[in-house]
Amino acid sequence: MKRILLPAGGAVLATGLLAAGLAGTAQAAPDWATDPLANNNAAAVSVASYWTDSNNAALKSATAYYHDASATGWKSGGGYSPDGKPGAVLPTGEEKVVATKVKNINLPKNIGKVFWTDKQGKNRWASGASIQSKYRNLVVTAAHNVYDTAGTGDAEVLKNWVFVPGYYQGKTPYGLYVGKTAWTHYDFDVYEDYDRDYAFVTVYNGIFSGGKKQVTEAEYKSFTGPKWVEEKKTQVTKEEYAKWVGTTGNIGEVVDAVATQTTGPDDKRGVYTPKQVSKIDYYKAGQHVGGPTVVKPGAQAFSETIVASKEEAEKYAKENHLWWVEKDSKTGQWLITRYYVKQWIIPGSEAKYFTKDNFFFIELSKDAGRLGDNVGGQGFAWNQKTGQAVFVFGYPEGPHPDGDKPYTGITPKWVYGKTSGKVYVSAAQKIEEHIGVKGALTPGADGGPWVLKYNNNKRLGYVNGVTSQFGDQDGNGRYDLITSAYFDGETADIYKKAANVWSGRIVGPNGELYK
Repeated sequence: MKRILLPAGGAVLATGLLAAGLAGTAQAAPDWATDPLANNNAAAVSVASYWTDSNNAALKSATAYYHDASATGWKSGGGYSPDGKPGAVLPTGEEKVVATKVKNINLPKNIGKVFWTDKQGKNRWASGASIQSKYRNLVVTAAHNVYDTAGTGDAEVLKNWVFVPGYYQGKTPYGLYVGKTAWTHYDFDVYEDYDRDYAFVTVYNGIFSGGKKQVTEAEYKSFTGPKWVEEKKTQVTKEEYAKWVGTTGNIGEVVDAVATQTTGPDDKRGVYTPKQVSKIDYYKAGQHVGGPTVVKPGAQAFSETIVASKEEAEKYAKENHLWWVEKDSKTGQWLITRYYVKQWIIPGSEAKYFTKDNFFFIELSKDAGRLGDNVGGQGFAWNQKTGQAVFVFGYPEGPHPDGDKPYTGITPKWVYGKTSGKVYVSAAQKIEEHIGVKGALTPGADGGPWVLKYNNNKRLGYVNGVTSQFGDQDGNGRYDLITSAYFDGETADIYKKAANVWSGRIVGPNGELYK
């Protein structure tokens, strides 16, 4: 069968069907491994709900994953020995971009962030990209963005794995894609061999938010997908509350009464509120020094006398258990004298009664379709000559070794350079044959694609590596090197298997997520 070769120069690479293009890869049986991420609809629905609940709260809480690679200790080795002839698969989803006189780099919309939950339950992200496949459902990233590596072998697959192309501050402009199966090299899966630090992940059709809808409690309970309850609380009278909670199923809340507290004049919380008392208590508190109405200045009691009718005076005397009725001997007017003690109080409150109503809402979802149909897919190339120029894309966020942090991780960045003619070696990471590009990207960009022969107008090219490690070659505390595993025939064989596997969809016709 005809092999598809990658010319040394020119803007157009090999043509032909995907299956035909991959037929001429390495002759040896590939060392490939697969691991399920969400291998059935129930698992995929759980993952989708995890990230999309409460208006994508989990996505917004995710932080960049800082890989534990050393920034130093890199050595340069000999040249590369490809294990077969070069080959390539064409990209899909050509974008129409109007060329301008100003040479700006048009970032591809098929790059994005991969999200997962680590062993500590923290939500993390790194970089990835959509890549061409038969069913338009494949993501390429670093293998260490798929496995929770601990340096002990048998790395565990990461939980809640999704890809969001074009992610921006909680927004999923092209949908959210749940990972189904991870395809990696056996040596990374088992031995954490970073010479094979790449992964191809099949994803389900994406999902979009279709807006919220209020439903009955029964509909709420039966719905599969993001949902929540909103509570409305209304203050009512005691009688209304009793009637409300007396109805089966209704709930309410009582805020207990708060007793009034007595305090002193120096308490800022206190309110001056004189208290009316009997004449006897008045005398006790007043510290009298003379006649019945003479009170020592500054005493804790005072009185007031008003003119009243005889009937009012007699009524007052009876109510206050007085056996006399006061009358001014000079004017003949009837008098009422009220007696007070000074006090400061912290006001209390009466009990408050509230009724509670629960309103049930569901988040309808829409099938976003296949990843490659929405954002296209970069091509794929293997066994390429080194020394060729590539664009390296990703979302750098981490600091340099010296602590400087020039990137935010909010928007994608890029560097441009030629791949190294010699291998990079790092014993600490079991690396013997990485290729390198000079550049100052930082962690967060790992997993981002290295795109060969990038067409700035179409925003498409050929993935020929993914960012794995970062290095500080001159020891000045600044990253100046980005490395990737070399994509050879074994890489192509693993890609071939992943690129021909169907995933499916998880959104039903009524906006529900399939169980």
